[in-house]
Amino acid sequence: MGSLTAKKVQSLIKDGTPGRYSDGNGLYLKVPRKGAPYWMHRYTLAGKRRELTLDKCDDLSLADARLKAAEAQKAIRDGVDPIEERKRQEQILIHTVRELFDDWYHDLEKRLKHPRIPKRIFEKEVAPSIGHQALENVTPMDVRGIIRKVASSGRPAIANDTLMYLKQLFNHAIKLGLLTYNPAAAFSVNDAGGIERSRDRALTVDEIHQVFQIFRDNRESFTRDNYLACALLLVLGVRKTELTEAQWSEFDLQGKRWNLSGERSKTGRGIAIPLPPHAVSWLEELKIRACGSPYVFPSRRSSKRPHMGKDTLNRAIAKLFGKEPGKKQQPENRMGDIAEFTVHDLRRTCRSLLAAAGVPGHVAERCLNHKLRGIEGVYDRHDYFEERKEALEKVAALVEPAIDVKRQMHAEDTGEVATT
Repeated sequence: MGSLTAKKVQSLIKDGTPGRYSDGNGLYLKVPRKGAPYWMHRYTLAGKRRELTLDKCDDLSLADARLKAAEAQKAIRDGVDPIEERKRQEQILIHTVRELFDDWYHDLEKRLKHPRIPKRIFEKEVAPSIGHQALENVTPMDVRGIIRKVASSGRPAIANDTLMYLKQLFNHAIKLGLLTYNPAAAFSVNDAGGIERSRDRALTVDEIHQVFQIFRDNRESFTRDNYLACALLLVLGVRKTELTEAQWSEFDLQGKRWNLSGERSKTGRGIAIPLPPHAVSWLEELKIRACGSPYVFPSRRSSKRPHMGKDTLNRAIAKLFGKEPGKKQQPENRMGDIAEFTVHDLRRTCRSLLAAAGVPGHVAERCLNHKLRGIEGVYDRHDYFEERKEALEKVAALVEPAIDVKRQMHAEDTGEVATT
């Protein structure tokens, strides 16, 4: 018997403290900083220390992990290196593009903070065309067909990402000795979505008035959830998914505070976000609309995703500009002569409004959860919460007349006359 017990394993996993915990005879429970806990067998062969990953703890019990470690020890005594043997077996099992991706994704889960992004692109853009195809049969023409299809659907940035992941995927095949050349290697962004230039679009206060009026005029297609999400993004300056995937457990509405954790923040750094009174009132309405869901923006469609989709807001705004990806017949442009903008431009607009309100640069940067540079970033510990609270209240005061959520939208939804 080893030094671990099933109860002790569950306790260590629940505690989540990163580390390597020995069971004896070379078997360890590994709790990483990122990713799921897993079983590992350490051994020495030909004077070299090696580590063999056995499986995730969710898929392998302590008893089964001990059996697997014992099998590995027997192989080592017979002169077989279990790691090299596994590599040989995996090469035999990888025949199709789908199988190659599954093997590559196993590595991505350990390395990337957001491995679901390449997975989503593979499932949506790549798998339908070549997922079933044998690796040796994939040609540059197949690659060109995939990236052209994505680009022609009006998603140039996704086309570039698709090409990038295809290159990495087939490089993985070369690394494993499954291919001798990369069918995506000769392509560049010019063949996909083109060079992505940094954007500088920010809405003026007048444009904000016009845009939110258009949102209200088209509430049959631009939903109430979309409206409130845009209002919050404009006032709080957070990133889209930080808001649309938020859970109510993160919010203290009474204390007017949103505690965004490092796990959910794109930067990996948590931050306490002060909530202006207007934002609190919008969130209170969203809580009623959530109907008991743990998510601020629960999915309104039957899908595996419990919260608002990543493309929902982008598509809703693009549709008002007369652009609907994937549709032959494009909708009417309802935005008139307003220059196009994206969801991310609302965050940039918030930064512009902070400057217009006279907020000091270092406070505005912390409002957007940007890391401060130089000495100030190293030594400042109090994170400017009170200053950020005052700053965001100034932004809310600038845009609230344009949004005017409760008076105008409620009156229109209920048929009541709005008083002026």
